[in-house]
Amino acid sequence: MRRTSSLVPPPGPGQTEQAAPAGPPAVAPRRETLRTEFPFELPRGYVDDAGTVHRDGVMRLATARDELVPLRDDRVRENPPYLTVVLLSRVITRIGTVADVHPGVVEDLFASDLAFLQDMYRRINSEGHTRASVVCPECRHRFAVDLAGGRLGES
Repeated sequence: MRRTSSLVPPPGPGQTEQAAPAGPPAVAPRRETLRTEFPFELPRGYVDDAGTVHRDGVMRLATARDELVPLRDDRVRENPPYLTVVLLSRVITRIGTVADVHPGVVEDLFASDLAFLQDMYRRINSEGHTRASVVCPECRHRFAVDLAGGRLGES
């Protein structure tokens, strides 16, 4: 049995098979990688039932489903601001050693941590990164600062 490439048709009647032209091998186009997870450090930290404080965590990019499914949640229908809690619980993959981040965990965050996570969600899902462009007020030099993972007041 003869195998042929699906890209090159087999020779027709009266034709002979030709070798591929010699030359440099084709270079595959460079693939850009997409960053989908973003580490963070909460300003205050989540305190679990045992009293342990968890500050570091990971948030992933939101999908369309992440934004649509909470709209069918009865808690969100009765109280629209609860959308934030449900949405964040879907995209936060870990806070400290807590891997099961459900709405109850997000409800127990301090208000400053909730505000921090809301801002981070907006930045990574709208702008695609956690960097901000800043200008030094003295020398007017422009540079980027990564806002994720720092403590309050740090950059």
